[in-house]
Amino acid sequence: MKVCVYAIAKNEEKFAARWAQSMKEADEIFVLDTGSTDETVKILEENGVQVSVQKIEPWRFDKARNASLDLVPEDADICVCTDLDEVFHPGWREKMELQWKKGADRLRYRYTWNFQEDGSEGIVFWIEKTHARKGYQWVNPVHEVLAFEKPSERILTVEGVQLDHHADDTKPRTQYLPLLELAVEEMPDNDRNVHYLGREYMYTGQYQKAIEMLKRHLEMPKAIWRDERCASMRYIAKCYVKLGNIPEAYKYFLLAIGEAPHLREPWLDAAYFEYMRKNWLGAAYFIEYALTIKERPRTYITEASSWDGTPYDVLSIAYYHIGDIDKAIENIRKAIAYSDEVRLKENLKLFESEERQRKT
Repeated sequence: MKVCVYAIAKNEEKFAARWAQSMKEADEIFVLDTGSTDETVKILEENGVQVSVQKIEPWRFDKARNASLDLVPEDADICVCTDLDEVFHPGWREKMELQWKKGADRLRYRYTWNFQEDGSEGIVFWIEKTHARKGYQWVNPVHEVLAFEKPSERILTVEGVQLDHHADDTKPRTQYLPLLELAVEEMPDNDRNVHYLGREYMYTGQYQKAIEMLKRHLEMPKAIWRDERCASMRYIAKCYVKLGNIPEAYKYFLLAIGEAPHLREPWLDAAYFEYMRKNWLGAAYFIEYALTIKERPRTYITEASSWDGTPYDVLSIAYYHIGDIDKAIENIRKAIAYSDEVRLKENLKLFESEERQRKT
């Protein structure tokens, strides 16, 4: 079975060697360099990578991805698309091959998008960027996705394959907004592009435009994926908070829960909103429900603050203000199990002191 890795690159010299070593389980590795002015090309070639250079003008990610896919030989069985700031955990090829033999067109595997300062995982979701050589092309100027030319495809999940993303925080995302506006202009009926554009308006502080675009997403007939609809509702709520419209914010936090009650994130958004308003009973209620969701879902993006010690930290403070010191202590200890932050330990001392005073 022939496995090929392909990628695009520009000025990635600090990642190039590490990436190439991570990808060496493949038979061949291809990179389309789109105009590096540093040592990226040299480092890649020294590590056995086959590099072609081509400027993509005007720039768009789908065009660059397709040009890099064109470098992969027609006889490749498995095509693995990655970026140079990503690293596979060892053993990925064998696991992919085992699933591929079951008749896959594409493979899904676990992806960690960022990491916390202490090295723990941040945002986690599952991606599907490994595919057959024929029948696929990349579409969308940004947040590009694979499109399959046949009516249906078989996507299989590979357990045990882990891809980590170590982002270059110095790279701006200024190119995203104009490319997303172009994507919506080109395909106004594409619900995901409308969702992404609304989110980008939120990221850039254009809250009213974000609300309008995200509501447009919710009204689209094709926007039926409940997890993504929930995300749009959460973003609308957060924009209303920024604009000071608390009633509308609360409304959309609740709508988000109703849309995807199987996700922790909408419950915790509502909890942190109540915490901000010092509604301790409300905060405790929403967190307690969120914590009944025990397994990190694979259906959508999961955020670090939903799966680390943060819920227990906030819950302990809520119970402290409610006057339930026993539950405050119970939950702050759970929070400390995730982090040895000094503030948490100081809170534990405070709670235990109050408990002793209460007993005396």
